Amino acid sequence: MLIEFSVENWRSIKSRQTFSFLKTSGDELLSSNCYKHPAHKDYLLKVASLHGPNAGGKSNLLGALGVVEAMVLLSANKQRGDEVPVEPFALDADSSNQPTEFELIFISDGVKYQYGFSASKQRILEEWLFAYPKKLPQKWLARHWNPEANSYVYQSCPSLKARAEQKNLWQNTTRQDALFLSTAVQLNCLQLQGVFDWFNKTLRTHTVGRWTNDATAKMCKDDEQNNSVLDFLKAADLGIHGLKVDSERFSSEHIPDDMPADLKLKILENFKDKEVYDVKTLHITSDGRTLAFDLNEESDGTQKMFSLASHWLLALKHGYVVVVDELNDNLHPKLVRFLVQLFQNNRTNPNGAQLLFSTHDTSLLDQTIMRRDQIWFCEKDDVQATQLKQLKQYKVIKGRENIEAYYHAGYYAAVPVVGDLKINP
Repeated sequence: MLIEFSVENWRSIKSRQTFSFLKTSGDELLSSNCYKHPAHKDYLLKVASLHGPNAGGKSNLLGALGVVEAMVLLSANKQRGDEVPVEPFALDADSSNQPTEFELIFISDGVKYQYGFSASKQRILEEWLFAYPKKLPQKWLARHWNPEANSYVYQSCPSLKARAEQKNLWQNTTRQDALFLSTAVQLNCLQLQGVFDWFNKTLRTHTVGRWTNDATAKMCKDDEQNNSVLDFLKAADLGIHGLKVDSERFSSEHIPDDMPADLKLKILENFKDKEVYDVKTLHITSDGRTLAFDLNEESDGTQKMFSLASHWLLALKHGYVVVVDELNDNLHPKLVRFLVQLFQNNRTNPNGAQLLFSTHDTSLLDQTIMRRDQIWFCEKDDVQATQLKQLKQYKVIKGRENIEAYYHAGYYAAVPVVGDLKINP
């Protein structure tokens, strides 16, 4: 589970901004919206929503999680010399020359970890990892770049159990543009495997435009899982009564004939051995016949719900952390509410899966659905830097205040200030 995430000097984020899944005071919706992890003394929230105007920084905050995920999983395999994918706050001369910093606190396999790093485009400047297998923290990793010596300084970390020659190998093999965590795990550091696995398996970040049908289509090849996907779509009232999925290996037949030969060869190489899925949705006609449609003939919202099905079902089953930008895109507000409440139902979410999402659907600003500490706002200050605020920071009357109406009225800010448009005749 994710406990806390902080980011500093990243795109529109200038000063350190911290998001938290920690439950604050108040016991409203405690049994449905909160989860008590055995490895953590406090309740954690299952869902959090992020609201604000366009260009307020919501996508940048969620995208920062995606950057950390990608760096942990891929930095050890990068081409030497590639830039570190950080983008400092550009509207301030000092910030543009300062490092970007990320830090997460999370639970993996029953152990709490605090992991973070700071970086410039050229190199990782600092990297640290603390583990809490018991009450007291153990330092497993601490390194920083020494510009005078033009090398890294690694602090002594006896809690990272390994022979001296192994540690030296991991340190010497870690490139300046790669994370030690990624490199050491690649070189068979089993103690760090649980940390790496949390990023590889538990954290699931999704940005706009990344949804594809393949994961759900692959799931539908199994009869039992096909039924689970179908139940998901039926519960969303999409009028689908069955699914039929066929697949075949990608071949030249899937490429247009008029495509240039060199591009065709490149595509064939990139998609070698990839499965291509043909998804049919089955509907019942008024006279009782079954009629099949190609999935791409369905509405954009239906296609998105099909794509989401596998991610939601797997997250709820295994306790994943799902991060979604613009969850409401192409979806009716009731479908968004349906997706959120699957995470806030103890029957459908018995393992503490978490959902963090941005949205412009203000109908979720409802105290019968969300606690006050589950609602966050993003807006920019006078220097165009993103500020993250929790609804709990405002004086909100528990259970009585109409949050949606107050939000539209500007009580919590984080709404666009629309001006007049002058059109010359």
